[in-house]
Amino acid sequence: MPPVPPPNFSWVEPGLLAGMAMPRLPAHYEYLYENGIQHLITLTEHKPPYYDTCPGLNLHRIRIQDFCPPSTEQIQNFLKIVDDAKAKGEGVGVHCLHGFGRTGTMLACYLVKAKKITGVDAINEIRALRRGSIETSEQEKSVIQFHHHIK
Repeated sequence: MPPVPPPNFSWVEPGLLAGMAMPRLPAHYEYLYENGIQHLITLTEHKPPYYDTCPGLNLHRIRIQDFCPPSTEQIQNFLKIVDDAKAKGEGVGVHCLHGFGRTGTMLACYLVKAKKITGVDAINEIRALRRGSIETSEQEKSVIQFHHHIK
């Protein structure tokens, strides 16, 4: 099977950071790797299937329950992985189950820090890029609180 993007795949910062639903096929991992992604951050409680079929892809786990917001520590862990990869010129992909709630929340927190914008602006930008992102008011609050935390 030729490489194919995972469901709900999109770049937030081309070549650096992408969001997606959980990769489920070896062809998904091949696509990620062939498109410069060397780090895959999973926000689910379980590892994605077949993640070990692509040895060039490093799996990072930050377990967040479905529909729940990340803690400040989890957000900082996520941003450190992205910053470390960026320093090496390596791409990062992040996913939860469908790529909306937990994924969108982390991507919005990335925008808060990287673009120095408000939580509300980051939420709106992620929702414009990735329809349906950031599903709960608690997830929205975590992005806004993260902005206040780093101000």
